[in-house]
Amino acid sequence: MVSGMVEVLGLIAGFFTTVAFIPQALKSWKSKSSKDMSWGWIILVTIGVFLWLVYGILANDVPVIAANFFTELFALSVLFAKLKFG
Repeated sequence: MVSGMVEVLGLIAGFFTTVAFIPQALKSWKSKSSKDMSWGWIILVTIGVFLWLVYGILANDVPVIAANFFTELFALSVLFAKLKFG
């Protein structure tokens, strides 16, 4: 029972941290501008999320895998916007 609740908590936390990237990704692509975003932040977040994804896969941790798979897609979207629009 407790482990199920812990997994649900992980999924909820992952949902919020994942959707937090959506407004920035949408803004970057709609405005065709990402000049206010730091290269260091984008690179560190993209690498960190990728490593969390790998960890989740190795640990077979579904909430970590799910959250970081989608977060990585959004992080890469922001990275590509930065590359394309500066």
